[in-house]
Amino acid sequence: MQIVKDNGPITGEHIAEQLNLTRATLRPDLAILTMAGFLDARPRVGYFYTGKSGTQLLTENLQKIYVKEYQSIPVVINENVSVYDAICSMFLEDVGTLFVVDKSSQLVGVLSRKDLLRASIGKQELTTLPVHIIMTRMPNVTMCERDDLLIDVAKKLIEKQIDAVPVVKKTERGYEVIGRITKTNITKAFVALGEE
Repeated sequence: MQIVKDNGPITGEHIAEQLNLTRATLRPDLAILTMAGFLDARPRVGYFYTGKSGTQLLTENLQKIYVKEYQSIPVVINENVSVYDAICSMFLEDVGTLFVVDKSSQLVGVLSRKDLLRASIGKQELTTLPVHIIMTRMPNVTMCERDDLLIDVAKKLIEKQIDAVPVVKKTERGYEVIGRITKTNITKAFVALGEE
């Protein structure tokens, strides 16, 4: 990188000469540096230094990750389901957030672990109490769409101090839940980015 920085644009042959190596030996290293974005290459001109730091390149990569690449399957329940059944669903599906829909499958609310815990601490009868009484209702539900940037959704999770958001598709009657983004999805993206 220093040779290219000092002498760029410079051909692969000239870099190889300076390092006393063959062009074939250097080819994989130059390919990695080019793919990573530290160097750029132009045919019949040579390699040149892009001037980008690792942090800048990481930021650029973060700006290319979309919700649709990491969304997972949502767990949806009807608004008239009992709190008891919602607790069972959350436990059986091993999720921390349930998305609540009406009879036409449109998003009407979100049910978190905290909501269910709060309801179970009270004196209510959980088998007869419907979830629509305790859920967070629209329009107070934070949501996202497939083509949103994952970094923007991560900021929403932090800002609102929530664990998950529904991925929605706008319909004539409201919003249809087509996926979910959770802190786990964001962690998977982060790990994948670190391993690239």
